[in-house]
Amino acid sequence: MRGDEVSAIQQGVGTIQRALRAVGSHGGWLAGLLLTAGWLALPSIGFAAEGASAGPTEYRDIPYIGSRNLIWFVAQLHLLLAGFVLGVPIFAWLCEVIAWRGGEQRYDKLAKEFTKLLTSAYATTALFGGILLFLLVAFYPKLMNYLTDVFFPSFLLYCLLFLLETATLYLYWYGWDAMQYGNKKTLHIFLGFLLNFFAVFIMIVPNAWATFQASPVVISEGTAIERAWAATWNPTWWPINIHRFIANVVLGGYICGAYAGVRYLSVKSTEDREHYDWMGYVGNFIGVFGLLALPFAGYWLMREIYQYNQQMGITLMGGFLSWLFIIQAMLIGVLFMGSNYYFWLGITYRIPGSMAKYRRPMLWMLISLLFCLAVWMTPHSLVASIEEAQKMGGAHHPLLGVLGVMSAKMTVSNLMILITFMSFVMYWRAGKQDTAGWAKFGKAVMGAILVLASIAVIVLGVWGYFVPAIVRINYFSTSQVLIVIFVILTITPLTALLLKSARTTTEMVWGSMPPRAGYALVLNAVMVILLMTLMGYARSSSRVHWHVYGVMRDSSPYAYSPALGSASLIMAFCTFFFCILVAFIFWVATMGDKYKAAAGSGKAELPHGLPAMAGGAPEEQQRT
Repeated sequence: MRGDEVSAIQQGVGTIQRALRAVGSHGGWLAGLLLTAGWLALPSIGFAAEGASAGPTEYRDIPYIGSRNLIWFVAQLHLLLAGFVLGVPIFAWLCEVIAWRGGEQRYDKLAKEFTKLLTSAYATTALFGGILLFLLVAFYPKLMNYLTDVFFPSFLLYCLLFLLETATLYLYWYGWDAMQYGNKKTLHIFLGFLLNFFAVFIMIVPNAWATFQASPVVISEGTAIERAWAATWNPTWWPINIHRFIANVVLGGYICGAYAGVRYLSVKSTEDREHYDWMGYVGNFIGVFGLLALPFAGYWLMREIYQYNQQMGITLMGGFLSWLFIIQAMLIGVLFMGSNYYFWLGITYRIPGSMAKYRRPMLWMLISLLFCLAVWMTPHSLVASIEEAQKMGGAHHPLLGVLGVMSAKMTVSNLMILITFMSFVMYWRAGKQDTAGWAKFGKAVMGAILVLASIAVIVLGVWGYFVPAIVRINYFSTSQVLIVIFVILTITPLTALLLKSARTTTEMVWGSMPPRAGYALVLNAVMVILLMTLMGYARSSSRVHWHVYGVMRDSSPYAYSPALGSASLIMAFCTFFFCILVAFIFWVATMGDKYKAAAGSGKAELPHGLPAMAGGAPEEQQRT
């Protein structure tokens, strides 16, 4: 790279940093001005580039901001919005099915409220998708020509799926009240299924485009469909599909939980407090449910990356990107802590009398989580001066270096999953007394399974230090994952059977949570958003200076991986702006409710909720 190019890039990054600092000190409105200025400058930049180039245009750029930074920002917002839009219909539909089969109308109300948030976010997601497409075509025409040549049939399929999903969503939302009863309700349930069906395929089709860039395969000659299918079926396509599907559920659950938390803090009526308290619980439960499975999907993805290209795996987890995984550990750890804390608050405030019984287990769970988090965050090598390194005997600390390797991290991550799962089981069992004859035996079996599983996970983790890496990765780590899954799949049905005949000793009291429960829900949502922006950057940067790894080299001025400090600024800005965007969408979604509430309160102030009759109020007429 030439010196003037490096200087221009450094100048651009420095300008962004100064702009972001200015935004932090002067308010969010500056961000809007910066983006607006960028948009207004786009046409002139494109025309200028066309005029200066005599041959085919490979790249166009935008001064100060940089084309890559702009596309990064828009793509990240589009992915986050798409994750929310694809995750929410899943549990909205499940809630509606529960209401349909079980007859509890509060689930139907909850499903409708989830879908209302979905409709508000859908148009914004499509808007950012369109902006992203225009920017890619404008700034990276050569790359887009190549991808279009490979994936053209899938582009048509994507457009068709998008049309079908849009039509289904409109029918599903606007037909909610009209299809509430009888056979029409069955049709509405079917529409919800179709909505999720199309949404899943809308996710996995563009996943093929992104994974092909990271793990391309040899494309033989053939028809356009055969070439597109060969490129789609690349080694990381299905791991990404599974990983993103679960991650979208987690994102949607925690964001809906945050929405409920904010509404819980602001509503005044008891009925609304109970409703949003319950909605926050459901959102947190869905987030935790997905979070328990997400590390397994992430492990599979990393394993496939290593098998596809060991150098790419080393770049991710052993090179300069490895420090991202320390930050990832911190974010996931905070997420686990926040989710458990919310469960513990529920036991304390929603189930009176349970605190005394579960105080000690909660204390030990907290200590265990903190210990696991500390191990997970421990880096393999420390940033140390020469003097400090000489005292340690090298870059690796004699004790902390042992805790910084994958064997230790896999062990503590599995233990944190087990602890969080037991927090949920504890919450589930609180306020219940077993009456089944086999209850004592059943609880002993569950306790033995949990203890033996924890010991097995720890033993495999320690044993992993004394075997080759290939044995540890292929057998020991996989066994740890299978053990944890076995515990979840065993204890969950056993607990459900026990509680089926259990006697309720304390009724659940909704709406009694302290305000910090709402803040915990918001914190969880922010952690998930930060986590997704972080790992999105890691996956993109693992391609280093390639548009399509090993096939099409990036010859633009941005053919380098941005420094972690600069990347962190953009990630933080993406998270901040996405939160603002979601808050705006939610505000728009609740405008109708506020209007109805205001109209309702206006009527309620009248005598008996009825307008006064001409010539006097009803009471006055009765008195006369």
